[in-house]
Amino acid sequence: MEKVSFFEKTFKLKKHDTNIKTEIMAGITTFMTMSYILAVNPQILSESGMDYGAVFSATILASIIAMLLMGFYANLPFGLSAGMGLNAFFTYTVVMKMGHPWQFALTAVFFEGILFMILSLFGVREAIFNSIPSTLKKAVSVGIGLFIAEIGLLNAGIIEKAEPALSLGNISSKESIVFFFALIVMVVLTTRKVKGALLWGILVSTILSLILGVTGLPEGSLVSLPPSISPIAFKLDFSNVFSLEMFSVLFSFLFVDLFDTLGTLTGVATKAKMLDENGNLENASKALLADAVGTTCGALLGTSTVTTFVESSAGVAEGGRTGLTALACAGCFALAAFFFPVFSLIPSQATSAALVVVGLFMLSTVVEINFGDITESFPAFMTILMMPLAYSIAEGIAFGMISFVLIKVLTGKYKEVSWVMYVLAIIFLIRYMI
Repeated sequence: MEKVSFFEKTFKLKKHDTNIKTEIMAGITTFMTMSYILAVNPQILSESGMDYGAVFSATILASIIAMLLMGFYANLPFGLSAGMGLNAFFTYTVVMKMGHPWQFALTAVFFEGILFMILSLFGVREAIFNSIPSTLKKAVSVGIGLFIAEIGLLNAGIIEKAEPALSLGNISSKESIVFFFALIVMVVLTTRKVKGALLWGILVSTILSLILGVTGLPEGSLVSLPPSISPIAFKLDFSNVFSLEMFSVLFSFLFVDLFDTLGTLTGVATKAKMLDENGNLENASKALLADAVGTTCGALLGTSTVTTFVESSAGVAEGGRTGLTALACAGCFALAAFFFPVFSLIPSQATSAALVVVGLFMLSTVVEINFGDITESFPAFMTILMMPLAYSIAEGIAFGMISFVLIKVLTGKYKEVSWVMYVLAIIFLIRYMI
């Protein structure tokens, strides 16, 4: 009787027509394409008052926990980490615009993760997903793309806050040169299909920033023990748990994460031909649970919502088909923990360029919106418009949902509105009226 190896028994490599070498290389590829989050997430969350180094370590720990579950429990080749857009909502809307401390935002993320675990275990997550009109799902992605790009341009000083709105900043400064250089490198490398284009753009522009004197070399070694997470770990604030604002923030996190994760899983699995004859992904519920547990643990450790990364498609394109790919990616995150001094060198202009490029990637679904039907296009338009203008993902979602329900009812198309949408629209209206 042939002896079955641990890897074969655990990940069923033969069944998925793959091998250990292919899976590990796929995991490294996924890491290269999504590792920019280790530079961007601490940069964004530190603006909320959180410790930069602690966020770096918390992001890595939460990512590893989620990917261990994705690998061993779901046996799927997806990488997970702090989601883009969700981290921006955390800092720029909940903390900066609404005026809540970062502990409040972490508490909302924690409850979102708990709620997601419950919804995932009982299969309610998919039911909610199906009750929201596809127009709004696509519009949310586009709106977040514009919002993220706006944040990137503001952080880099390319545009500035002014009266009555925004104005062009100093685009001839050394800092602006670093930003534009990073942006061009990222776009060119993406066009040439270079894996890890954003990461390479960040690293190359960091070297330029050192040459121009925008940043300086840190003292000591470029390799060190990971920073402690003690300044931000287990710092939840339960004092405003039952407030309407907590509900609004919690729902916004829930809404964006819901479509982000399910959309990513479906999109990547479709490209990899991993769906069955009914269009379903094997172990999808387990993948959703891994995402939810990652989010809950991430909030306790001190980082924003953890979600499945669309960059996982890069690893899948390299042949990754099992959880071993996710574990290899987790291993790379673990190694990255010891290179914090390198990541701390990265200037905000480099990460800002990454935000603009990620924003571009998120605009692609705009072509799928039905602009021929104004009852569909107007709510989508309001969603997209209000996110960057109101500087809030939550406001964009609220305006989109309220306008969708009102227009459908007033034009006699009320049967096209699900009961979930009616409930949510009423809640958002009450929020504005109080």
